[in-house]
Amino acid sequence: MSTAKWENNEEIKIFREYLRIPTVHPNVDYTACTEFLKRQAASLDLPVEVIYPVNEQNPVVVLKWLGSQPELPSIILNSHTDVVPVFEEKWTHGPFSADLDAEGRIFARGSQDMKCVGTQYLGAVRALKASGYQPKRTIYLTYVPDEEVGGHLGMRELVKSDYFKKLNVGFSFDEGISSADETYALYYAERTLWHLRFKFSGTAGHGSLLLPNTAGEKLDYVVGKLMEFRKSQVQKLADDSSLEIGDVTTVNLTQLRGGVQSNVVPPLLEAVFDIRIAVTVDIPAFEKQIRDWCEEAGGGIELEFEMKNPFVEPTKIDSSNAYWLAFKKTLDDLGLKTRVRVFPGATDSRYIRYAGIPALGFSPINNTPILLHDHDEFLKADTYLHGIEVYKKLIPAVADA
Repeated sequence: MSTAKWENNEEIKIFREYLRIPTVHPNVDYTACTEFLKRQAASLDLPVEVIYPVNEQNPVVVLKWLGSQPELPSIILNSHTDVVPVFEEKWTHGPFSADLDAEGRIFARGSQDMKCVGTQYLGAVRALKASGYQPKRTIYLTYVPDEEVGGHLGMRELVKSDYFKKLNVGFSFDEGISSADETYALYYAERTLWHLRFKFSGTAGHGSLLLPNTAGEKLDYVVGKLMEFRKSQVQKLADDSSLEIGDVTTVNLTQLRGGVQSNVVPPLLEAVFDIRIAVTVDIPAFEKQIRDWCEEAGGGIELEFEMKNPFVEPTKIDSSNAYWLAFKKTLDDLGLKTRVRVFPGATDSRYIRYAGIPALGFSPINNTPILLHDHDEFLKADTYLHGIEVYKKLIPAVADA
């Protein structure tokens, strides 16, 4: 396909228009995005609602495609409208230009994460409606804010609302990650996310002395134990090629703070860790181990959870889940090679699963460098259009399950 044909393709035009709306953190303005989605709803002849789970600065846009049996649990096609910050000097194309080069690469923040999926849903629905298809289950297309900074102003509160309960959701589509090889990743679970701050209190005094029970000694002991555990997870990946990063627990020291002067032993030092706990780990036992290390270090250590997500049961990927069977069979019938994995980061699916609703993360992107949150993020036009074809099969298969 030539560049001209890509440029003149209506679905590519819609995608590029969406990418040019800078819904970028911090201080996101969703006004233009909301108006874009309203126009899309009108073009599809679908009713649309804008709701505000938290405040008017963070709208959720919901399109409704009524099913022939609306009493059945519904399906949601979820995507988030916000994108992460950019460092423009690191980009060879404007991050919100949606430039299309001779290779068919569309450069823009959100091209992989995840505005692509949001408009691929629209493209698939457009084609299905044009064919005369009507889903058995009602389908809602949900466009939520705030995912990139935790979803606290978006999906987390949406699922708690009476509005969401009335949707009677039975299953959710959501985002995955692009794949650098020919396979496609399919995500059924997420690790449990902690942001844990340690406050090490100890003896203060002159830097020339060997004081007992200092904050530095305690920090050294606990950080050492956590780093030993980290090495064990690195080794676990090295020993088993079938494992990926989502299958192990990651531990990363992200902040250090403390001290007032180079010759003063401080009374307090702080360290912050980002910890993502594998779904196979006994979480209460893991927390107890950390607290035991703090006691072994000499006590006087306060643990402050800046974020402590609860454990969320993975979506069942067996014969008990008709949505899973329909989803996986469709991908198999299309001849797509899939890898069933645990998502390495955190998405809005965790809130949906926590509400007891099965969810699968999937982005129909393969043979593409993984560039989410990176400079020069891009997606090829033909890859994007292929994704619409995949959703044209997936959506009716799951909606009619």
